[in-house]
Amino acid sequence: MGPETPVNEAKFPPLPITSPLAGGPERLPPICGDFNMRIDRYGTWFYQGSPIGRLALVKLFSTVLRRDEVGDYWLTTPVENGRIQVEDVPFMAIEAIVEGSGRDQIVKFRTNVEDVVTLDAAHSLRVSHDPDHQEPRPYIYVRANLEARIARSVYYHLVDIGEPADDDDQVFGIWSSGHFFPMGRI
Repeated sequence: MGPETPVNEAKFPPLPITSPLAGGPERLPPICGDFNMRIDRYGTWFYQGSPIGRLALVKLFSTVLRRDEVGDYWLTTPVENGRIQVEDVPFMAIEAIVEGSGRDQIVKFRTNVEDVVTLDAAHSLRVSHDPDHQEPRPYIYVRANLEARIARSVYYHLVDIGEPADDDDQVFGIWSSGHFFPMGRI
């Protein structure tokens, strides 16, 4: 996938689901237990306590990553299904690409696995706050119940291009793809 390749839900099927018999019930592959793999809050992938240094391998793993309805993360292939630990969310948005300005602007985010996600109605922005320090924690929806945390420097870039909402000058946010995305209160 090239650096400008947008995330496409078709490239990432929701789950590699098998059907034992034609017309039979859909099911996941057998659970293999917990894999000794984790993703830290900065999007670094670890295997057996050591960082995975090959980006190509991390990108491959990211294509079979899913999050279930309980909030657990799984690496799911057609033949096995293993749980992994994720400290916050699996991806980091490490760059913002801004095209245009104002209501016509389009904001795209590049993740640490080189996916490019356009901020739009299907890939929304949410901002929570760190419970200890009340600092903003911005996230963008990537695909299939997976999010990327927006790096602090990228968030400050968004603040630079942000503006008050049309209907409430106490709400601050950014425009992208014809939608206003609130980032906080002024």
